[in-house]
Amino acid sequence: MRSTGLVAAIALVVGASTTPAPVSAQESSDDLAKQLSNPIANLISVPFQFNAAFGGGPDDDGQWYTLNIQPVIPISIAPDWNLIVRTIVPILGREDVSPLDSSEWGFGNTLQSFFFSPKAPTAGGLIWGIGPAFNYPTTTDPLFGPSEWGAGPTAVALIQKGPWTTGVLANQIWSFDNSDEAGGINATFIQPFVSYALGKGLTLNANIQASYNWIGEQWTAPLNAGFSKVFTIGRQPMSFALNGTYYLATPDEGPEWGVQSTLTFLFPTGKKK
Repeated sequence: MRSTGLVAAIALVVGASTTPAPVSAQESSDDLAKQLSNPIANLISVPFQFNAAFGGGPDDDGQWYTLNIQPVIPISIAPDWNLIVRTIVPILGREDVSPLDSSEWGFGNTLQSFFFSPKAPTAGGLIWGIGPAFNYPTTTDPLFGPSEWGAGPTAVALIQKGPWTTGVLANQIWSFDNSDEAGGINATFIQPFVSYALGKGLTLNANIQASYNWIGEQWTAPLNAGFSKVFTIGRQPMSFALNGTYYLATPDEGPEWGVQSTLTFLFPTGKKK
């Protein structure tokens, strides 16, 4: 089950976009940047997000590394509705974060979200989506989280006016077993986000990826802020983002600061949401 969502997403991407058209032929870099600021835009994208965090562990020299492979696939399911499939497959590394000064590398749990979303914003400009999210037990080490099946609701809402995009994405996951005791999953994720388009595909971004572990009664809340830039290589539109990270809240001996970089392959559908 580990790679089911990722394989399906990549297959759809390859099948839908083996010969991407230049950005200028379909949409300008500003159009793509605006869509990229919308988590449920009608835009196929395959981000590779690398996170490096430092400053925690028993001796304050711990290192946390995460590569999130997170394809986003919009599917038209009715004249006025899209189904947005968002999959996150994390590859994790931990150095000197335990008293044994050990090194651990492997997979974390896979999260797959399904947003049912109207193709057109509301009269007030609100763009929204809601649906289920599923946690697949693909973790390879207890240090990376409980290996449990889980599910729960997810939702996103945002408004885009002029150069501004503001919104929030959230989910709640319960494991099918042990959701109220150690070894289980009972977690809330809330991500407020804001971006400002500067033009020429350049965007300033900020978000807080706050999660609360109800079993351990602990917040983890990294604040990310930086920029992204849409560009093309040959006929392939892409985006690169670079953020600095500061942890507003973290478990004991958790990280204090970090860096986040994201390379995203873009596959415009030719139809704006």
